[in-house]
Amino acid sequence: MQRLLECVPNFSEGRDPAIIKQITDEIITVEGILLLDVDPGKATNRTVVTFVGAPEAVVEAAFRGISKAVALIDMSKHKGEHPRFGAADVVPLIPVSGVSMEEAAAYARQLAERVGRELNYPVYLYEQAASRPERSNLATVRAGEYEGLAKKLQDADWKPDYGPANFVPRSGATAIGARDFLLAVNFNLNTTSTRRANAIAFDVREAGRVKRKGDPVTGEVVLDENGNEIRIPGKLKAAKAIGWYIEEYGIAQISMNLTNIGITSLHTAFDAVVESATERGLRVTGTEVVGLLPLRVLTEAGKHYLRKQQRSVGIPEAELIKIAIKSMGLDDLKPFDPEKKIIEYSVRSRFPSAKLAGMSLQAFADETLSESPAPGGGSISAYVGALGVALGGMVANLSAHKRGWDERWEEFSTSAEDAQDLKERLMFLVDEDTRAFNRIMEAFSLPKNSPEEKSARSKAIQEATFYAIEVPFQVMETAFSAFPMLYEMADKGNPNSVSDAGVGALCVRAAVLGAWLNVQINASGYHDKQALESIMKKAQNLVQETETWEKKIMSRVGEVMNAGSK
Repeated sequence: MQRLLECVPNFSEGRDPAIIKQITDEIITVEGILLLDVDPGKATNRTVVTFVGAPEAVVEAAFRGISKAVALIDMSKHKGEHPRFGAADVVPLIPVSGVSMEEAAAYARQLAERVGRELNYPVYLYEQAASRPERSNLATVRAGEYEGLAKKLQDADWKPDYGPANFVPRSGATAIGARDFLLAVNFNLNTTSTRRANAIAFDVREAGRVKRKGDPVTGEVVLDENGNEIRIPGKLKAAKAIGWYIEEYGIAQISMNLTNIGITSLHTAFDAVVESATERGLRVTGTEVVGLLPLRVLTEAGKHYLRKQQRSVGIPEAELIKIAIKSMGLDDLKPFDPEKKIIEYSVRSRFPSAKLAGMSLQAFADETLSESPAPGGGSISAYVGALGVALGGMVANLSAHKRGWDERWEEFSTSAEDAQDLKERLMFLVDEDTRAFNRIMEAFSLPKNSPEEKSARSKAIQEATFYAIEVPFQVMETAFSAFPMLYEMADKGNPNSVSDAGVGALCVRAAVLGAWLNVQINASGYHDKQALESIMKKAQNLVQETETWEKKIMSRVGEVMNAGSK
């Protein structure tokens, strides 16, 4: 899986295009950064920038953007409608894929420490990176805004997490944190009534609606003992919503912000809106996603709707996306292009990394047959393993849909889902094995004129060599972990496909043994034999257990085939 982190810094400048461009130009000087959006606001005098990339690149790009903002923006002259207390006002890091929230918080703290140390800029940590609970809420951290910052910095309870507790009028302070993805989405209704759309919005949003006596719209507001309005909470947590009419489309919509998709997913929100609309005699005709969204939003939605149909969720990613698009009507108003709307796909198109995995079968075979030493046995082992795992997943899916086995669909769906995950990991390793080989070649090409260069070159060669051992070992481990699933398919799966489970087992055996050859040949060039000891012992055990599994599975395949022929 791609390791992607998103950053959405808010800079306190929304009126001077030249300053905004200098900041964004600095951000994209970091290799591998994809600038997704630049949204300046004149009234707020604030620009929201969105970019994404590998975590280390994002942290570097964020630092450069903050540094440039501090140099260019004068907060002593700043006026705007939005709450703010610094030039780089707030800098959230958001995990997209392959990065946990804990890791995102760690990256936020790493960025904050560097900003405080190198830029002498007061930094407060917030949300998931907060140093203590009372600082998790951004509104609390920013309370008093720029005008109250000098006094705040003198308060021992509000000492910055990083940087000096000094008020610098020109730059102010910044808040750096980690949070989940915020998704903006509109749900289309078969009505033009804003009032009816608002009624649905009040049903589902977390804030709900004000409680009234009698008529829910015009009735007297009910107050508590302190004179505060009593509210009836909505169905969805972490959701803000309002109804409006869109003249361009000629329909009313529910406009919703999902402020934490880990709490309320897109498909959960869609189902809640559908339920409320149905109760009010309306129908949701589709969904409009504003901006880009992480891949997991759609794959999770696809699995959700397949489970409702009692169908296997262990199908290719592209099929899950199609199910999600059709189930939620993402193409209702205009075509929904996954290559442009999914963050991971957008990054992939700009910075392609999977050369082999994207080839046709013919092209892959031709590339292997060429005079180049890569792809070689390691990549082929990973690919053969992926094919074997895919065969096991195919048997699981066929079993899940077998007539008369309806009550067993979930059992086989779980196996198919496991197969899909293993297949994706092995397909990644197809290209990673070639990248590992290229790293060795690059290390050998380093200069060796001085003793320092010789030492650096030798170190790089050894590090690259060890990685070239680790990658085929990962192939061994990943392929080997498919054996239990393949045995289950041979033993309990659709008997008409038992031969496919057998072929899958043979492919996985070839993957393990083939990758073992690569481990051995690369290990011969690694000098730290003590460091190799653990990985070599594990690899040898995998080889021995592979032979056992292969015999067990093929024996069961033979029994099932013989029973079927009688």
